[in-house]
Amino acid sequence: MYFDKLNLPKASDAAAAPRLNRRLFLALSGAGLTLALLPDSAARAAESAGLVTGTGLEATPFIRISPDNTVTVLVKHLEMGQGVWTGLPTIVAEELDADWSQMRAEGAPADMKKYGNTGIGGIQGTGGSTAIFNSWEQLRRAGATARAMLVSAAARQWGVPASEITVERGVVRHAASRKEATFGALATAAAKEKIPAEVALKDPKDFKLIGKKLTRLDSAAKSTGQQTFGIDVAPEGTLTAVIQRAPRFGGTVKSFDGAAARAVPGVVDVVQVPSGIAVVAKNTWAALKGREALTIEWDESKAEKRGSAELFAEFRQLAEQGAKAPNAMEVLTIGDPEAALKSAAKVIETSFEFPYLAHAPMEPLTAWGRVTKDGAELTAGFQFQTLDQQNAAKALGLPPEKVGLNTIASGGSFGRRANFQSDYVSELAHVLKATGGKYPVRLVWTREDDLAGGYYRPMAVHKVKAGLDAKGNIVGWTQTLVHQSLMAGTPFEAPGKPDNGAVEGHALEQYTLPAARMDWVNPKVGVPVLWWRSVGHTHNAYVKEVMIDQLAKAAGQDPVAFRLKLLGNHPRLANVLKLAAEKAGWDKPLPKGRFRGVAVQESFRSYVAQVAEISWDGKDYKVERIVCAVDCGVAVNPDVIAAQMEGGIGFGLGAALHSEVTLDGGVVEQANFDGYQVLRMSTMPKDVEVYIVPSAEAPTGVGEPGVPPAAPAVANAIAAATGKWFTKLPFADQALA
Repeated sequence: MYFDKLNLPKASDAAAAPRLNRRLFLALSGAGLTLALLPDSAARAAESAGLVTGTGLEATPFIRISPDNTVTVLVKHLEMGQGVWTGLPTIVAEELDADWSQMRAEGAPADMKKYGNTGIGGIQGTGGSTAIFNSWEQLRRAGATARAMLVSAAARQWGVPASEITVERGVVRHAASRKEATFGALATAAAKEKIPAEVALKDPKDFKLIGKKLTRLDSAAKSTGQQTFGIDVAPEGTLTAVIQRAPRFGGTVKSFDGAAARAVPGVVDVVQVPSGIAVVAKNTWAALKGREALTIEWDESKAEKRGSAELFAEFRQLAEQGAKAPNAMEVLTIGDPEAALKSAAKVIETSFEFPYLAHAPMEPLTAWGRVTKDGAELTAGFQFQTLDQQNAAKALGLPPEKVGLNTIASGGSFGRRANFQSDYVSELAHVLKATGGKYPVRLVWTREDDLAGGYYRPMAVHKVKAGLDAKGNIVGWTQTLVHQSLMAGTPFEAPGKPDNGAVEGHALEQYTLPAARMDWVNPKVGVPVLWWRSVGHTHNAYVKEVMIDQLAKAAGQDPVAFRLKLLGNHPRLANVLKLAAEKAGWDKPLPKGRFRGVAVQESFRSYVAQVAEISWDGKDYKVERIVCAVDCGVAVNPDVIAAQMEGGIGFGLGAALHSEVTLDGGVVEQANFDGYQVLRMSTMPKDVEVYIVPSAEAPTGVGEPGVPPAAPAVANAIAAATGKWFTKLPFADQALA
């Protein structure tokens, strides 16, 4: 997994707060119970189970039980639509034996030593589909410990043995004496109880909430417009800032004149910040009109001036050079693939091209902040709280602990809010600094700002050659990938090692191949790139699955059977493939004009197979049905899992069918959803079926794994209909004739 291989700062590093020596930390906050938990024994158990990466776990506050009988889970992960405000409280409620109606979720404050994510190297942040994976053991123990303390408090008050007390749906009872109490009534007393060194966790067969259909805790607020997102935060006295950035990446301000902007009614200030010129006004409209009035001379001496056509031409040349290309690096070699290809009975060679892609979340980037007497306070949908806090503090000239972050829900991200530079957060901090902190500021990026000047899924070119023997077995495979590094130029770059965000999910790690080699070429391009929902799996899965389909056809074999032969060492991946094929009726004939395609991918520790069914009238196609099978371990919230698979399928199809970012002379040509087309409702398959494999394995991620198989499954269905595989994306740019 990508984040497993990052050299990120750990919560136990010397720069972090000293390690707590107490096995558990209990804090009484007002009248109620705030439980802080992750015992050393839990850390050892989690590590032995492969749940954490040995980063040195601190006591981590997770649960607040209030006298009003509400149970609030302090969620260290950003809620950006993926359902963590429901999934994580479910884990706590299960072990606590709470009633679902009393559960609440709240964003945790920025504090790496308490809220570090062991799934991404120990920093506090959300990414790599690690939220449930990282928190499963932690929150189960937290819930079980809180339950034990409530029971102990009740036993002490009622003078009865704790073993005779039961807890069900948020009520603590002693049947013999007919005494009962709510969590809220016992919370203050429970806070004074001794914290148990060990707690028993439920047998999965006794789960009452995990695996069941529950109403999402944020559904009502989001459905009625009551949910507060970053763009909604504007307390009285707040001014709005927008920034004019360089039209080309790498451009800087040479000089500017803000006189005309200051003359616009409502404009309060015009200041220079590292990324450009900020216009601060009483409202968004005035800020935008003021920005239009700016006169700026740009220094583009170091700017990227190549367009998409020039870049693709260069990438193709590098792919042709393969291992001999500048900045080429061997990713993995198995056996002697060159010799195997020379002796192959049949060789297929294919090149694949992928454009830049925008994240395009529905809520544009926004953040609110103010300077206080003690430091600063910022509010936004922070995805990398540790880095966001550090970068904001650097911009403000403050120690990180003096910058408080209030994390609230975001209207999507898909990776955009998780960048090492904390671009929009740092910009807000620079504006606050440049204006002297005289007033609170809400920084707003328009959609045009983000599409034309944000970060992108890298463009990529793959060249693949694979050979079959006379019996139709793969004997050799070579692949060169040209793709910008996601880590280059950051403190987390690992010189001399492949960038896993570029190469993850390739054929050599997904299938059992007798002889294979993969090389990665890191081109030097000035376009800023960032992980995009499912990162390297987005293109590597497509190349792998389309190439496998081509080989299956060349071998005269069924595409599902051909794959199963290569998945002998990957039983869980083979299992979801069989399930998806069965549910899709793979062995049953289709009506005239209907065709199927299949794809599988393991990503973020989860296993997904999809069968796509299309209609084809001889001129055009339409995706009619997607059948998806997923194995993500224990299914904490089946409805959330299904929703994430459905959303991932839509996200992947949008990129496959329509989406692309193109450059002309270094300038992005798309400005909004009219130019950068995402999936429309009319294009989404009317039938999407999700089947979840029952499992006792620890839960894994679902936010991203639904994306990678969608595009190749549809591409293979189109090929079944037309005999042509799309090797360039998006499909809309390609002719079927």
